Amino acid sequence: MAKLKMKKIELIAMLTDSKKIIELLQRRGVVEISKNTDEELENTNVTAVVGEFEKFRSTAAQALEIIDSVAPEKVGLADMFSGKTEVEKHDFGREAMQMEKVMGAANDIIRNQKVINESAAAVTQLEIKCDMLDRWLPLDIPLNFKGTSTTSAFIGTLPYQTSAEELEGQLPERCSVEVISGSKEQTNLFILCSKDVYDEAESILRKLTFVSISESDSRTPSELHEQYKQEIKKLEERSEEAADNIEKLSENRKQLQFVIDYLQMRKEKYDALSGLGFTGSTFVLTGYIPEKYTESLKKEIEARYTASITFTDPDEDEDVPVLLENSRFSAPVEGITKMYALPAKGDVDPTPVMSFFYYLFFGMMLSDAGYGLLMVIGTTIALKKFKLESSMKKTLTMFRNCGISTVFWGALFGSWFGDIVQVVSREFFGKEIGSIALWFEPLTDPVKLLLVSFGLGILHLFLGVAVAFKMTWDTGKKLDAVFDALPIYLIVLGVAPIGAGMFISVPSALTKTGTYMLIAGVIMLVLTAGRTSKSVFGKFFGGLYALYNTATGYLGDILSYSRLLALGLATGSIASVINLIGTMPENKIVKLILLIIVFVVGHIANLAINLLGAYVHTDRLQFVELFSKFYTGGGREFAPLTVNTKYIKFKEENSND
Repeated sequence: MAKLKMKKIELIAMLTDSKKIIELLQRRGVVEISKNTDEELENTNVTAVVGEFEKFRSTAAQALEIIDSVAPEKVGLADMFSGKTEVEKHDFGREAMQMEKVMGAANDIIRNQKVINESAAAVTQLEIKCDMLDRWLPLDIPLNFKGTSTTSAFIGTLPYQTSAEELEGQLPERCSVEVISGSKEQTNLFILCSKDVYDEAESILRKLTFVSISESDSRTPSELHEQYKQEIKKLEERSEEAADNIEKLSENRKQLQFVIDYLQMRKEKYDALSGLGFTGSTFVLTGYIPEKYTESLKKEIEARYTASITFTDPDEDEDVPVLLENSRFSAPVEGITKMYALPAKGDVDPTPVMSFFYYLFFGMMLSDAGYGLLMVIGTTIALKKFKLESSMKKTLTMFRNCGISTVFWGALFGSWFGDIVQVVSREFFGKEIGSIALWFEPLTDPVKLLLVSFGLGILHLFLGVAVAFKMTWDTGKKLDAVFDALPIYLIVLGVAPIGAGMFISVPSALTKTGTYMLIAGVIMLVLTAGRTSKSVFGKFFGGLYALYNTATGYLGDILSYSRLLALGLATGSIASVINLIGTMPENKIVKLILLIIVFVVGHIANLAINLLGAYVHTDRLQFVELFSKFYTGGGREFAPLTVNTKYIKFKEENSND
């Protein structure tokens, strides 16, 4: 339906034009280049060149990351949606000439960041040393002091709390103990002993788990502490100077972004060159191109270069890439299809099939006209005001269409930010307003909404069966198409009035007709579902098995659509509770203030939660219920050589410049 037809392309041109032709193809972005497999043609090794580009790009990206962290760019809402910076082709060449200068700035940024990192590491080490010295600051001698000619000193720690008197009682005579500092976990000590009792004192201290301080510096703790503080100050000043340098160099932000994209393009161009086949004076390019671009590309290349281009149909066994192209209505939900899987060779594109029901179900699940109106206004402003990338534009368009559907269903159900209209009228004007629903209110008649949900679900499933019917019919298996689809239609349509009779009154004529349709569908399914089996028993039991699968499978599928009821009721119920909370006070002024606060906060939260729920469950209904009826998936996405950039794009990059 909406898969673009692919052609194989073979281009033969002069070797001297290879880089220019690759650059042109890269700007056009319509050719997927295949790897050369012809053994008679030579390949070129570009590993070293590509490695250089990657190294320079990595350096530029690292520098950009640094300036974004040290001197972040102020980005407004408009900038977030503005997309890539547009660059004229001649401006692109001029910017490329500045690459050496920009790379120099990148290296300076990285060097300054290295200074910051090294300074931070050194400061951390010095701060640890200062913390260790804090407990020894009262000591007015060096920590490496070992004694005098007649005395020996011990400076260290016991891993528990003790006093000088208690320790002196355990040590030999002529030993003096001074507690420098202490806590419940340890005691820091200075012990001075006569030399003749040193060995005895050392033995006792070892048994008491005394740990000596290891320090080679001959300065006092306070002197060391002051020196470390001075070193920290110098390192911090050095780090601040480096940060200032980075902030000054942040003027190269745009140039770095350009260089990153420029090097990415160069890398991809040389990767493409590695896929070509070469002779002494020519090169050969093969790949895939959508048929709609063949003639324009051929005219452009043959007008500029000495080249020969031929297009052929791919063979049946080739792995042909897939490119989708849909109408303005269906294209926004292409991302949903890609999220599941691209269509395989024998598949149709399910995007146009599901798009209508996708919007319909999303709106029915969210089902509040006020929320839908916010979605429509917000997405429309973004689409009109900002220069968006294609993927973002499609996403916002999808949510705009979903918003329109939400307004539609919300108006039918009479939900405008829940029941805020009735609440305001009753609480502030003393007037009761009845239902403003154009159809009915789900909260007062949930059974009707359940039956509507099942009815829409049946139509959704029938659509999938119809697509499967057409796909089988187009292959020439017309009887198979009829036998696969007709019994399902008869069985489901036959059961529908019988099932509905469990909830509402159904005319007997309709129930009787449904019974006949059910019997006819069952007989047809049992007789035809096992037709591929060669034995009579195989055909019969194959039919019974198919009947069981159809009964259980379609019952489960149809019940899945009750989530339309569940999410629709959840949105309306929560919205009404929010409004109720806002009107609880008796005083009208207090009530008004509270209602405004609760209204804004509560409805934003409700919208966010139910928006996510509607998105997830709408996706599920497509993936599990619809796609399972006809869609296989597994296709490979078309991956053309293109300007795959992050920050810049060419103006009119697909024009015949």
